Amino acid sequence: MASTPQDQKDTQAKPATDAPRRGIDADWLQWIAEQRLRNCSPASMLDTMTATGLPAEACRMAIAAVEADPIFAAARRHQQLHAKLSSVAANLQRLWELDPAYTTVERIRKPTREAFIERYVRGCRPVVIEGVADDWPAMQRWQPRTLAQRFGHLDVEVQADRHADRQYERNKLAHRRTVRLADFIGQVLDGGPSNDCYLTANNEALRQPGFAPLLDDVGTLPPICDRSRLAACSSFWLGPAGTVTPLHHDTLMLFHTQLVGSKRWRFVSPLHTPRLYNHFEYYSPIDLSNPDPMRYPDAEGVPVLEVVAGPGDTVFLPLAWWHEVTALEVSVSFSYSNLDLPNHYTYANASISNW
Repeated sequence: MASTPQDQKDTQAKPATDAPRRGIDADWLQWIAEQRLRNCSPASMLDTMTATGLPAEACRMAIAAVEADPIFAAARRHQQLHAKLSSVAANLQRLWELDPAYTTVERIRKPTREAFIERYVRGCRPVVIEGVADDWPAMQRWQPRTLAQRFGHLDVEVQADRHADRQYERNKLAHRRTVRLADFIGQVLDGGPSNDCYLTANNEALRQPGFAPLLDDVGTLPPICDRSRLAACSSFWLGPAGTVTPLHHDTLMLFHTQLVGSKRWRFVSPLHTPRLYNHFEYYSPIDLSNPDPMRYPDAEGVPVLEVVAGPGDTVFLPLAWWHEVTALEVSVSFSYSNLDLPNHYTYANASISNW
């Protein structure tokens, strides 16, 4: 069958396909496209490629072929649309930062429902509410040794062997271990600071009948919570000093009440998402304690809000705010997302695991 002009046009529109036959495979072609979309210069890319032993002329031809490919031209158009959305977020962030108190996480007591919704829910601001747990029996009954006496015979699921895995939070399913609560508490109290073991929200302990009495130790809730949904929407946390929940954002709003010990919370605005290298689900590779501006230059200078929550403090996590949480002491805390407001949101998460 004779080819049509359109067939010939389609054949001509694929100049990058010659590159693999010159030693530049599909992975390298994708790499070239990604680096050009990051505005890396062809000269720097050529240096990187030839340093791996690839022939210089084949590399030059591959870079030129990618640049000429209409698929790459289409990617450039989508890059412009992404840049526009990023600039909108950046401009809104500039308005937020006009507030002289922007970098301060406020502390309040006994807010009214209306005022809380207006300033912190719709206003999308993190805040610490003091005194929420004043009438909670948990303040006394959730001390680690008391928990071991009450529930030590029950099994819990914890995260273990985290230290050797830089991606321990993303790989949390691989770190699951089942232990007796008494044994785990003994490890926490005797082992000193560590990020190697942690009983986190993923443990689902509060869905076990044996742990149901814990919920009886929870008293008055913030004014926008639905008490009837507490059992289904709450989580129990216990771990040593040194546990770190790395930078990520949740998919809903929640409260986090500290019962024992203290935690340092660091927040980054959701409007800075384009600068946080959020290539996979709701995680960022940025370590706020040890930033790497050479590897993650876009994150340099992003404002970080910081507050320490101690016993009795309740942190409100507003929608989509990035946060990193570090236990400064042996810590027991309780999180709950049973807001009586809309609290189900969807995100178009990327799933690029090798970037």
